[in-house]
Amino acid sequence: MTVDLAWREAGDGPPLVILHGLFGSARNWKSIADALAATHRVFAVDLRNHGESGWAEGMGYDALAADVAAFLDARGLGSATLVGHSMGGKTAMMLALGDPERVDGLVVVDIAPVPYTETLIGHIEALLDMDVAHARRRAEVDEDLEGLIPDPPTRTFLLQNLVTGEDGRLRWRVNLEALRAGVNELHDFRPPPGAVYDGPARFVAGGTSDYIRTAHHDTIRTLFPRAEIVTIPGAGHRVHAERPQAFVEAVQRFLAGS
Repeated sequence: MTVDLAWREAGDGPPLVILHGLFGSARNWKSIADALAATHRVFAVDLRNHGESGWAEGMGYDALAADVAAFLDARGLGSATLVGHSMGGKTAMMLALGDPERVDGLVVVDIAPVPYTETLIGHIEALLDMDVAHARRRAEVDEDLEGLIPDPPTRTFLLQNLVTGEDGRLRWRVNLEALRAGVNELHDFRPPPGAVYDGPARFVAGGTSDYIRTAHHDTIRTLFPRAEIVTIPGAGHRVHAERPQAFVEAVQRFLAGS
């Protein structure tokens, strides 16, 4: 069963759908969406178990891609350009490989179409360990989380998922139990056998990130023969947040060319 996805919309023109990464949301992409809305009708969506979208079991990329296809159908869109970061990038790639007619162009941000051995279960478990319902302030949760996740920018990013519920108590707006159950699916990537997406594609890597490695280039070009691979110097995994102007320019050049 597919999940109805929450979204934010801006601009007019050819449709473009932004798919965030793990622990992200459409809200994180507002400034990028507004910039791209100069030439496109931009939909930034919350993927299942994130943001304001519904919760459901299963975090496999077949299910995530099916949610996006259903979103396009619900908006009356036969196809769209997809911009996806990390988990969202794998979701975009799966839809492009499984249903290429739905994808006019593809921008994949700092992820490759391969399984990864790194695990994010530590972040998920750390958030589950927090007794947020009894915390009075976000700062309390941040302080408690510091011993488990010492990097301040990472904690700030994760704490964007901490919201106040209708009962006045803090709660996570991300379905941590579903993410914990599906973490192996999130790290994996299994394209449909023999699938190729021969539409325009651009892979945008962060210069200080190792998510897109030279060893991945052959796999990228086998599955996406028209793929360009570009690197944004000085950016880590969250390329769009760390070098937003350079990222927008890289996407706009792709859109103009495709």
